[in-house]
Amino acid sequence: MFINHMKIFAGNSNPDLAASICEYLAVPLGLMEIKRFSDGEIFVEIKENVRGADVFVIQSTRTPVNEHLMELLIIIDALRRASARRITAVIPYYGYARQDRKTAPRTPITAKLVANLLTVAGARRVLTMDLHAGQIQGFFDIPVDHLFAAPVLLDYIRETFRDEELVIVSPDAGGVERARAYAKRLGAGIAIIDKRRLRPNESEVMHVVGEVKGKVAIILDDMVDTAGTMCQAAQAIKDHGAKEVHGMATHPVLSGPALERIQKSALKSLVVTDTIPLREEAKKIKKIKVLSVAKLLGEAIRRIHADDSVSSLFV
Repeated sequence: MFINHMKIFAGNSNPDLAASICEYLAVPLGLMEIKRFSDGEIFVEIKENVRGADVFVIQSTRTPVNEHLMELLIIIDALRRASARRITAVIPYYGYARQDRKTAPRTPITAKLVANLLTVAGARRVLTMDLHAGQIQGFFDIPVDHLFAAPVLLDYIRETFRDEELVIVSPDAGGVERARAYAKRLGAGIAIIDKRRLRPNESEVMHVVGEVKGKVAIILDDMVDTAGTMCQAAQAIKDHGAKEVHGMATHPVLSGPALERIQKSALKSLVVTDTIPLREEAKKIKKIKVLSVAKLLGEAIRRIHADDSVSSLFV
């Protein structure tokens, strides 16, 4: 099927990332107006012709999640009704991903609900990064390209810790596969945090499985939300004799007491990406360093548009 020219639009959640992606692709950001009615309803108007175009909409469903999700759905609907030939939802951070299964009776699976909403709105493809649960790809009946920030993070580790003896730490059992993949590519050791609550109303005890003494430890996770697990793990690793402890995550959600915890923690640095823009208070914390995934996402968009293989980007 012939696909016409590429168009890129962006909601209000990732303006800087969208601008960087457009710069990489040498494609101007599409003209669009997003307004609010007095009662808070969202109104979107596409200000240029998109008939027959291959359109990419960049929007992380970050906080306020419902606001940005609804904005994304309305943009997609507007583009579909404007006769865009194919619409790809580029979602660097996929909100509601933690609700990927029923954890108790009579609870929703909102990761699947969001997948349904995107498809019904008119998305014909999804490009996302470091899903909290990989099986969410199967919630869609349309193609999903699931990228990882690994190429960007691995380059940073190799450059920054070139002469150090490293150990990659998984903060819980669920992240072992991710930590093992990084450790294999870096020729580093691996450790796991075993977190246990011995009795009700008592604080959790953190056991470190693996050798960290005298090494530079990097705690690896897909996101940092309230930073409780990350900071507790950092202290436990430091107590076990690690030379330095650094945190690394793709998505800097950083809600609630996260910033205060990071400031006071044993972490020497916390490296994140720009899938979610840092709020102003977070930018002031010197421990936090942001790496850009714009080139990675931009290259994936270019390949999708050209019908080239994207698999080589799945490091």
